[in-house]
Amino acid sequence: PSSLQPACTARDHLQKWQPAPLSTHNPHCPPTAFQESNLDRIKDIIAHAWAESTKESYGSSLLVFHIFCDAKSVPDCDRAPTNSELISMFISTLAGQYSGSTVTNYLQGICTWHIMHHLDWTHNDTEIEALLKAVVTLAPISSKCKPREPYTITVLGLMHNNLDLTDPAGAAVFACLTTTIWCTAHVGKFTVPRLDSFDSSLHVKPSNITHEMTRGGLRVTNFCLPRTKSVLLGEDISWAQQQGLSDPQAALLNHFTVNDPPLNSHLFAYKHKGGHCPLTKSKFTTTLSSMAKRVGIKPIQGHGVWIGSTLEYSLCNVPFDVVKIKGCWVSNTFLIYLRHHTQILAPYIQASPPLHESFLRYTMPPICC
Repeated sequence: PSSLQPACTARDHLQKWQPAPLSTHNPHCPPTAFQESNLDRIKDIIAHAWAESTKESYGSSLLVFHIFCDAKSVPDCDRAPTNSELISMFISTLAGQYSGSTVTNYLQGICTWHIMHHLDWTHNDTEIEALLKAVVTLAPISSKCKPREPYTITVLGLMHNNLDLTDPAGAAVFACLTTTIWCTAHVGKFTVPRLDSFDSSLHVKPSNITHEMTRGGLRVTNFCLPRTKSVLLGEDISWAQQQGLSDPQAALLNHFTVNDPPLNSHLFAYKHKGGHCPLTKSKFTTTLSSMAKRVGIKPIQGHGVWIGSTLEYSLCNVPFDVVKIKGCWVSNTFLIYLRHHTQILAPYIQASPPLHESFLRYTMPPICC
């Protein structure tokens, strides 16, 4: 810690860690016409451009940058606005030690710090782009994660049969699991980060559930998420009743019977010591991991829910563009979650024209003229 980088949480680094005074960069710079409070107001407002989790990640990136500068004896006045040579040296130092995405994230954190303190960010983009490509090539094998295993229907059946669904926590966890799977949702949308972090204006509640009927008589259960990381005004996601042990409707009704969460509490709040506890992501993942070990399968990480949902809907011949919409993806990143490619692609590569044409009629999006 120093006067420019006081001790604080990672999420506050971007805002509280100060660049060297402008007079240090240019002694002939005229005094600003704005009061310090005006400049602080700009920083306070611009800080809301990023989600709390993003600021925490970028704050950690900024710490790595300052550690690098300390090791290279780079004075504070040269750290911001930083120059292309320093940035290229920073990237080169990290090459071979971290994954490409990690280094890119570190760089974005430094850039965001400049933006927050209204400093110029002008660099040799061509050189930086080439260095980042090299970082990907040189990334150590240990930095590359193995493909995440999906939650399959078989795994859901194992969880149903081995979790105690009469236990408050067990009922909440299984209901949350089936809802996130069939909604194609990130686990974080239906859990809270910490026990004390539930906010009725941010997190889903029983009162956010509605039941809708289509013109064709199809019934769906809709969850209005008040706010998400990417959609500040909230979004609607839904599931329909399914057959078998993975049915989200049966799981949700069981959760309501066992826990009876208040209308304006967390949707998957469960009874605990005379009250209700919101379901944290940690409680969700540790419960499922423990159960996985007990039944003799490898623990599946949280992203396995998203991956499993993408896989299951694809195997049910749901068109890829529909899966993309259901998962609320704005790009084609959902394709990295596809597993069992042989089974998914089988209908596309059949020699029988009638089967091929019939499948394409259902899976391919219409041609726009």
